Amino acid sequence: MAIEIKVPNLPESVSSATVATWHLKAGDAVKREQNLVDLETDKVVLEVPATADGVLTEIRVQPGATVQAGDVLGLLEEGAAAAAAPAAKAEAAKPATASAPAAPAGGNEDQSPAVRKLLSELGLSASQISGTGKGGRLTVEDVKAHAAKPQAPAPKAAAPAAAPAPRVAGAREEQRVPMTRIRQRIAERLLEAKNNTAMLTTFNEVDLKVVSELRARYKDQFEKSHGVKLGFMSFFIKAAIEALKKYPVLNASVDGQDIIYHGYYDIGVAVSSERGLVVPILRDADQHSMAEIEKAIGDFGSRAKANKLTMEDLTGGTFSITNGGVFGSMMSTPILNPPQSAILGMHGITERPMVVNGEIVIRPMMYLALSYEHRIIDGKEAVLGLRTIKECLEDPAKILLSL
Repeated sequence: MAIEIKVPNLPESVSSATVATWHLKAGDAVKREQNLVDLETDKVVLEVPATADGVLTEIRVQPGATVQAGDVLGLLEEGAAAAAAPAAKAEAAKPATASAPAAPAGGNEDQSPAVRKLLSELGLSASQISGTGKGGRLTVEDVKAHAAKPQAPAPKAAAPAAAPAPRVAGAREEQRVPMTRIRQRIAERLLEAKNNTAMLTTFNEVDLKVVSELRARYKDQFEKSHGVKLGFMSFFIKAAIEALKKYPVLNASVDGQDIIYHGYYDIGVAVSSERGLVVPILRDADQHSMAEIEKAIGDFGSRAKANKLTMEDLTGGTFSITNGGVFGSMMSTPILNPPQSAILGMHGITERPMVVNGEIVIRPMMYLALSYEHRIIDGKEAVLGLRTIKECLEDPAKILLSL
Protein backbone atom coordinates (compact mmCIF):
# COMPACT_ATOMS: atom_id res chain seq x y z
CA MET A 1 0.00 0.00 0.00
CA ALA A 2 1.35 3.42 -0.96
CA ILE A 3 1.67 5.91 1.90
CA GLU A 4 1.99 9.63 1.27
CA ILE A 5 4.93 11.32 3.01
CA LYS A 6 3.49 14.65 4.12
CA VAL A 7 4.82 17.82 5.65
CA PRO A 8 3.85 17.64 9.35
CA ASN A 9 2.01 20.38 11.19
CA LEU A 10 4.40 23.30 11.45
CA PRO A 11 5.09 25.12 14.73
CA GLU A 12 2.95 28.11 15.60
CA SER A 13 3.92 31.29 13.71
CA VAL A 14 5.68 29.25 10.99
CA SER A 15 3.75 29.27 7.70
CA SER A 16 6.13 27.35 5.46
CA ALA A 17 9.34 25.35 5.35
CA THR A 18 12.10 24.58 2.88
CA VAL A 19 13.08 21.05 1.89
CA ALA A 20 16.69 20.83 3.05
CA THR A 21 17.99 17.29 2.59
CA TRP A 22 16.61 13.91 1.57
CA HIS A 23 18.51 11.18 3.43
CA LEU A 24 17.42 8.40 1.05
CA LYS A 25 17.00 7.91 -2.70
CA ALA A 26 13.98 6.53 -4.53
CA GLY A 27 14.17 2.74 -4.30
CA ASP A 28 15.89 2.65 -0.89
CA ALA A 29 14.49 0.42 1.84
CA VAL A 30 13.04 2.30 4.81
CA LYS A 31 12.57 1.38 8.46
CA ARG A 32 9.74 2.73 10.58
CA GLU A 33 10.73 5.97 12.41
CA GLN A 34 13.76 6.41 10.13
CA ASN A 35 14.27 10.06 9.19
CA LEU A 36 13.50 10.53 5.50
CA VAL A 37 13.93 14.24 4.94
CA ASP A 38 14.87 17.43 6.81
CA LEU A 39 12.70 20.53 6.55
CA GLU A 40 14.24 23.88 7.42
CA THR A 41 12.05 26.56 9.01
CA ASP A 42 12.91 30.06 10.15
CA LYS A 43 14.34 28.75 13.41
CA VAL A 44 14.65 24.94 13.54
CA VAL A 45 15.12 21.87 11.36
CA LEU A 46 12.21 19.42 11.41
CA GLU A 47 12.66 15.72 10.68
CA VAL A 48 10.03 13.76 8.75
CA PRO A 49 10.18 10.11 9.89
CA ALA A 50 8.78 7.08 8.06
CA THR A 51 5.45 5.86 9.43
CA ALA A 52 6.05 2.23 8.38
CA ASP A 53 8.63 -0.20 7.02
CA GLY A 54 8.81 -0.23 3.24
CA VAL A 55 10.52 1.32 0.23
CA LEU A 56 10.79 4.97 -0.75
CA THR A 57 9.24 4.78 -4.22
CA GLU A 58 9.01 8.44 -5.20
CA ILE A 59 10.44 11.82 -4.25
CA ARG A 60 8.07 14.55 -5.42
CA VAL A 61 9.65 17.66 -3.90
CA GLN A 62 13.34 18.39 -4.39
CA PRO A 63 15.65 20.23 -1.96
CA GLY A 64 15.25 23.98 -2.06
CA ALA A 65 11.49 23.90 -2.66
CA THR A 66 9.12 25.70 -0.29
CA VAL A 67 6.36 23.56 1.23
CA GLN A 68 3.47 23.99 3.65
CA ALA A 69 1.84 21.72 6.21
CA GLY A 70 0.08 18.79 4.53
CA ASP A 71 2.01 18.97 1.24
CA VAL A 72 3.02 15.58 -0.15
CA LEU A 73 6.80 15.16 -0.28
CA GLY A 74 6.95 11.64 -1.68
CA LEU A 75 5.54 8.12 -1.57
CA LEU A 76 6.43 5.12 0.58
CA GLU A 77 5.36 1.60 -0.40
CA GLU A 78 4.54 -0.14 2.87
CA GLY A 79 5.88 -3.67 3.34
CA ALA A 80 7.95 -3.59 0.17
CA ALA A 81 11.32 -3.80 1.91
CA ALA A 82 11.46 -7.59 1.79
CA ALA A 83 10.85 -7.60 -1.95
CA ALA A 84 13.28 -4.77 -2.58
CA ALA A 85 16.19 -6.46 -0.83
CA PRO A 86 16.44 -9.53 -3.16
CA ALA A 87 16.06 -7.24 -6.17
CA ALA A 88 18.94 -5.13 -4.92
CA LYS A 89 21.08 -8.24 -4.42
CA ALA A 90 20.27 -9.45 -7.92
CA GLU A 91 21.19 -6.07 -9.37
CA ALA A 92 24.48 -6.11 -7.46
CA ALA A 93 25.26 -9.60 -8.81
CA LYS A 94 25.08 -8.45 -12.45
CA PRO A 95 28.52 -8.11 -14.04
CA ALA A 96 29.62 -4.56 -14.56
CA THR A 97 29.92 -3.45 -18.18
CA ALA A 98 32.40 -1.08 -19.65
CA SER A 99 29.62 1.23 -20.76
CA ALA A 100 27.93 1.44 -17.35
CA PRO A 101 30.46 1.26 -14.49
CA ALA A 102 29.09 1.25 -10.96
CA ALA A 103 29.22 4.57 -9.14
CA PRO A 104 31.91 4.60 -6.43
CA ALA A 105 30.73 4.62 -2.85
CA GLY A 106 30.49 8.14 -1.50
CA GLY A 107 30.61 9.63 -5.00
CA ASN A 108 28.64 12.58 -6.27
CA GLU A 109 25.87 10.25 -7.45
CA ASP A 110 25.13 9.18 -3.88
CA GLN A 111 24.30 12.72 -2.75
CA SER A 112 21.05 14.66 -2.67
CA PRO A 113 20.08 16.62 -5.80
CA ALA A 114 20.92 19.96 -4.17
CA VAL A 115 24.35 18.71 -3.10
CA ARG A 116 25.05 17.18 -6.55
CA LYS A 117 24.13 20.46 -8.25
CA LEU A 118 26.38 22.49 -5.94
CA LEU A 119 29.28 20.03 -6.35
CA SER A 120 28.93 20.29 -10.11
CA GLU A 121 28.83 24.11 -10.05
CA LEU A 122 31.96 24.27 -7.86
CA GLY A 123 33.81 21.51 -9.70
CA LEU A 124 34.21 19.44 -6.51
CA SER A 125 34.01 15.75 -5.72
CA ALA A 126 32.15 14.33 -2.72
CA SER A 127 35.26 12.31 -1.83
CA GLN A 128 37.08 15.57 -1.05
CA ILE A 129 34.64 16.61 1.69
CA SER A 130 33.72 15.21 5.11
CA GLY A 131 29.95 14.93 5.53
CA THR A 132 28.08 15.84 8.72
CA GLY A 133 24.71 14.48 7.62
CA LYS A 134 23.19 11.16 8.62
CA GLY A 135 25.48 8.28 7.78
CA GLY A 136 28.23 10.71 6.79
CA ARG A 137 26.28 12.09 3.82
CA LEU A 138 27.05 15.58 2.63
CA THR A 139 24.82 18.56 3.27
CA VAL A 140 24.74 21.79 1.27
CA GLU A 141 26.39 23.51 4.25
CA ASP A 142 29.26 20.97 4.17
CA VAL A 143 29.97 21.81 0.51
CA LYS A 144 29.72 25.58 1.08
CA ALA A 145 32.03 25.39 4.10
CA HIS A 146 34.59 23.36 2.13
CA ALA A 147 34.44 25.77 -0.80
CA ALA A 148 34.99 28.73 1.53
CA LYS A 149 38.19 27.26 2.99
CA PRO A 150 41.52 28.19 1.42
CA GLN A 151 42.64 25.07 -0.42
CA ALA A 152 46.13 23.68 0.00
CA PRO A 153 48.13 23.39 -3.24
CA ALA A 154 47.89 19.94 -4.80
CA PRO A 155 50.99 17.74 -4.39
CA LYS A 156 53.24 17.42 -7.45
CA ALA A 157 52.51 14.33 -9.49
CA ALA A 158 55.26 11.76 -10.06
CA ALA A 159 54.69 11.94 -13.82
CA PRO A 160 54.32 15.14 -15.85
CA ALA A 161 50.74 16.32 -15.90
CA ALA A 162 48.87 18.81 -18.00
CA ALA A 163 49.07 22.28 -16.50
CA PRO A 164 45.74 23.78 -15.39
CA ALA A 165 44.26 26.44 -17.60
CA PRO A 166 45.71 29.80 -16.59
CA ARG A 167 43.37 32.27 -14.99
CA VAL A 168 42.35 34.99 -17.37
CA ALA A 169 44.01 38.26 -16.43
CA GLY A 170 41.56 40.61 -14.79
CA ALA A 171 38.93 37.89 -14.20
CA ARG A 172 36.69 38.66 -11.24
CA GLU A 173 34.96 35.52 -10.01
CA GLU A 174 31.64 35.58 -8.17
CA GLN A 175 29.44 32.95 -6.60
CA ARG A 176 25.73 33.39 -5.92
CA VAL A 177 24.35 31.27 -3.04
CA PRO A 178 20.78 31.65 -1.74
CA MET A 179 20.34 32.52 1.93
CA THR A 180 19.11 29.74 4.17
CA ARG A 181 15.77 30.21 5.89
CA ILE A 182 17.41 30.91 9.23
CA ARG A 183 19.80 33.46 7.67
CA GLN A 184 16.82 35.24 6.10
CA ARG A 185 15.09 35.30 9.49
CA ILE A 186 18.21 36.62 11.22
CA ALA A 187 18.38 39.42 8.65
CA GLU A 188 14.73 40.29 9.24
CA ARG A 189 15.19 40.37 13.00
CA LEU A 190 18.29 42.56 12.80
CA LEU A 191 16.53 45.05 10.54
CA GLU A 192 13.51 45.00 12.85
CA ALA A 193 15.71 45.82 15.84
CA LYS A 194 17.52 48.57 13.94
CA ASN A 195 14.42 50.22 12.53
CA ASN A 196 11.91 49.79 15.35
CA THR A 197 13.93 50.41 18.52
CA ALA A 198 15.81 53.35 20.01
CA MET A 199 18.91 51.30 20.81
CA LEU A 200 21.88 52.63 22.74
CA THR A 201 24.86 50.80 24.25
CA THR A 202 26.80 51.49 27.43
CA PHE A 203 30.20 49.94 28.18
CA ASN A 204 32.24 48.97 31.21
CA GLU A 205 35.09 46.64 32.10
CA VAL A 206 35.27 43.89 34.69
CA ASP A 207 38.18 42.40 36.60
CA LEU A 208 37.71 38.61 36.53
CA LYS A 209 40.54 37.77 38.91
CA VAL A 210 38.29 36.40 41.67
CA VAL A 211 36.05 34.45 39.28
CA SER A 212 39.11 33.00 37.53
CA GLU A 213 40.62 31.95 40.85
CA LEU A 214 37.34 30.32 41.94
CA ARG A 215 37.16 28.36 38.70
CA ALA A 216 40.78 27.23 38.99
CA ARG A 217 40.34 26.23 42.64
CA TYR A 218 37.09 24.32 42.31
CA LYS A 219 36.91 23.19 38.67
CA ASP A 220 37.98 19.59 39.35
CA GLN A 221 35.72 19.20 42.38
CA PHE A 222 32.83 20.85 40.55
CA GLU A 223 33.14 18.54 37.54
CA LYS A 224 33.46 15.48 39.77
CA SER A 225 30.38 16.43 41.80
CA HIS A 226 28.13 17.62 38.96
CA GLY A 227 29.46 15.95 35.82
CA VAL A 228 29.93 19.26 33.98
CA LYS A 229 32.72 21.80 33.69
CA LEU A 230 32.48 25.12 35.50
CA GLY A 231 32.47 27.88 32.88
CA PHE A 232 32.15 31.64 32.99
CA MET A 233 28.59 31.83 31.68
CA SER A 234 26.94 30.63 34.90
CA PHE A 235 28.65 33.49 36.79
CA PHE A 236 27.46 36.02 34.22
CA ILE A 237 23.89 34.71 34.25
CA LYS A 238 23.76 34.89 38.05
CA ALA A 239 25.21 38.42 38.00
CA ALA A 240 22.76 39.51 35.31
CA ILE A 241 19.81 38.21 37.32
CA GLU A 242 20.90 40.34 40.28
CA ALA A 243 20.95 43.40 38.01
CA LEU A 244 17.50 42.53 36.60
CA LYS A 245 16.09 42.20 40.10
CA LYS A 246 17.55 45.56 41.08
CA TYR A 247 16.44 47.31 37.87
CA PRO A 248 13.28 45.48 36.65
CA VAL A 249 12.93 47.63 33.52
CA LEU A 250 15.98 45.83 32.07
CA ASN A 251 13.85 42.67 32.19
CA ALA A 252 10.80 44.36 30.66
CA SER A 253 9.47 44.62 27.10
CA VAL A 254 7.55 47.15 25.02
CA ASP A 255 4.05 46.35 23.78
CA GLY A 256 2.63 49.30 21.88
CA GLN A 257 2.19 52.08 24.42
CA ASP A 258 2.64 49.71 27.37
CA ILE A 259 5.63 48.40 29.30
CA ILE A 260 5.36 44.76 30.36
CA TYR A 261 7.34 44.00 33.52
CA HIS A 262 8.13 40.30 33.75
CA GLY A 263 8.12 38.66 37.17
CA TYR A 264 10.36 35.85 35.96
CA TYR A 265 13.81 35.59 34.43
CA ASP A 266 13.99 33.71 31.12
CA ILE A 267 17.53 34.28 29.88
CA GLY A 268 18.42 33.79 26.22
CA VAL A 269 21.96 32.50 25.63
CA ALA A 270 23.29 33.06 22.11
CA VAL A 271 24.74 29.87 20.60
CA SER A 272 26.58 29.64 17.29
CA SER A 273 25.69 26.78 14.94
CA GLU A 274 26.45 25.92 11.32
CA ARG A 275 23.05 27.33 10.37
CA GLY A 276 23.67 30.65 12.12
CA LEU A 277 23.22 32.23 15.52
CA VAL A 278 20.36 30.89 17.64
CA VAL A 279 19.24 32.00 21.09
CA PRO A 280 17.74 29.17 23.18
CA ILE A 281 16.01 30.22 26.39
CA LEU A 282 16.97 29.16 29.92
CA ARG A 283 13.61 29.52 31.66
CA ASP A 284 13.33 30.58 35.31
CA ALA A 285 17.09 31.01 35.37
CA ASP A 286 16.98 32.44 38.90
CA GLN A 287 15.79 29.07 40.18
CA HIS A 288 18.69 27.10 38.71
CA SER A 289 21.96 26.29 40.44
CA MET A 290 25.22 27.06 38.68
CA ALA A 291 25.64 23.37 37.86
CA GLU A 292 22.17 23.26 36.31
CA ILE A 293 22.95 26.38 34.28
CA GLU A 294 26.19 24.90 32.95
CA LYS A 295 24.43 21.65 32.01
CA ALA A 296 21.66 23.54 30.23
CA ILE A 297 24.16 25.63 28.24
CA GLY A 298 26.09 22.50 27.23
CA ASP A 299 22.84 20.87 26.15
CA PHE A 300 21.89 23.92 24.08
CA GLY A 301 25.25 23.86 22.31
CA SER A 302 25.07 20.14 21.52
CA ARG A 303 21.52 20.32 20.21
CA ALA A 304 22.25 23.44 18.16
CA LYS A 305 25.09 21.63 16.36
CA ALA A 306 22.82 18.62 15.74
CA ASN A 307 19.88 20.81 14.62
CA LYS A 308 17.79 19.40 17.47
CA LEU A 309 16.59 22.65 19.06
CA THR A 310 12.81 23.03 19.08
CA MET A 311 10.60 26.07 18.63
CA GLU A 312 9.86 25.90 22.35
CA ASP A 313 13.59 26.23 23.08
CA LEU A 314 13.80 29.41 21.00
CA THR A 315 10.54 31.14 21.92
CA GLY A 316 10.22 33.89 24.52
CA GLY A 317 12.96 35.25 26.73
CA THR A 318 13.15 38.42 28.81
CA PHE A 319 16.89 39.21 28.56
CA SER A 320 19.77 37.87 26.47
CA ILE A 321 23.51 37.31 26.81
CA THR A 322 25.91 36.89 23.89
CA ASN A 323 29.60 36.02 24.10
CA GLY A 324 31.70 37.25 21.21
CA GLY A 325 34.79 36.57 23.29
CA VAL A 326 34.81 32.91 22.25
CA PHE A 327 35.72 34.12 18.75
CA GLY A 328 38.27 36.67 19.97
CA SER A 329 36.13 39.81 20.01
CA MET A 330 37.54 42.61 22.15
CA MET A 331 34.55 44.96 21.88
CA SER A 332 31.22 44.97 20.06
CA THR A 333 27.72 46.42 20.19
CA PRO A 334 25.19 43.61 20.64
CA ILE A 335 21.85 44.11 18.89
CA LEU A 336 18.58 43.82 20.80
CA ASN A 337 16.46 40.71 20.44
CA PRO A 338 12.92 42.22 20.27
CA PRO A 339 10.67 42.39 22.18
CA GLN A 340 13.39 42.18 24.82
CA SER A 341 14.71 45.55 25.95
CA ALA A 342 18.30 44.73 26.93
CA ILE A 343 21.15 42.41 25.97
CA LEU A 344 24.54 41.85 27.60
CA GLY A 345 27.64 41.39 25.45
CA MET A 346 30.64 39.47 26.81
CA HIS A 347 34.05 39.71 25.13
CA GLY A 348 37.54 38.28 25.26
CA ILE A 349 39.52 38.11 28.50
CA THR A 350 42.88 39.88 28.24
CA GLU A 351 45.56 40.37 30.85
CA ARG A 352 46.10 44.12 31.17
CA PRO A 353 47.92 46.41 33.61
CA MET A 354 45.46 47.98 36.04
CA VAL A 355 45.84 50.39 38.94
CA VAL A 356 44.59 48.72 42.14
CA ASN A 357 45.04 50.48 45.50
CA GLY A 358 47.65 52.76 43.97
CA GLU A 359 49.70 49.93 42.48
CA ILE A 360 49.98 48.67 38.91
CA VAL A 361 49.01 44.99 38.73
CA ILE A 362 48.21 42.56 35.93
CA ARG A 363 44.55 41.48 35.90
CA PRO A 364 42.33 39.38 33.57
CA MET A 365 40.01 42.04 32.17
CA MET A 366 36.92 41.87 29.98
CA TYR A 367 34.98 44.66 28.30
CA LEU A 368 31.21 44.47 28.86
CA ALA A 369 28.52 46.01 26.67
CA LEU A 370 24.86 46.49 27.52
CA SER A 371 22.58 47.50 24.66
CA TYR A 372 19.18 48.77 25.76
CA GLU A 373 15.85 50.10 24.50
CA HIS A 374 16.07 53.81 25.26
CA ARG A 375 12.31 54.28 24.85
CA ILE A 376 11.75 52.66 28.24
CA ILE A 377 15.22 52.45 29.80
CA ASP A 378 17.03 55.59 30.86
CA GLY A 379 20.79 55.83 30.66
CA LYS A 380 21.02 55.89 34.44
CA GLU A 381 19.28 52.51 34.80
CA ALA A 382 21.38 50.96 32.03
CA VAL A 383 24.67 52.23 33.47
CA LEU A 384 23.79 51.19 37.02
CA GLY A 385 22.53 47.81 35.83
CA LEU A 386 25.79 47.11 34.02
CA ARG A 387 27.74 48.31 37.05
CA THR A 388 25.77 45.86 39.22
CA ILE A 389 26.84 43.02 36.90
CA LYS A 390 30.45 44.21 37.15
CA GLU A 391 30.33 44.40 40.96
CA CYS A 392 28.79 40.93 41.31
CA LEU A 393 31.49 39.42 39.11
CA GLU A 394 34.33 41.19 40.90
CA ASP A 395 32.93 40.08 44.27
CA PRO A 396 30.89 36.86 43.67
CA ALA A 397 30.01 36.67 47.38
CA LYS A 398 27.39 39.34 46.64
CA ILE A 399 25.56 36.83 44.44
CA LEU A 400 25.53 34.19 47.17
CA LEU A 401 24.46 36.70 49.83
CA SER A 402 22.04 38.63 47.56
CA LEU A 403 23.77 41.91 48.40
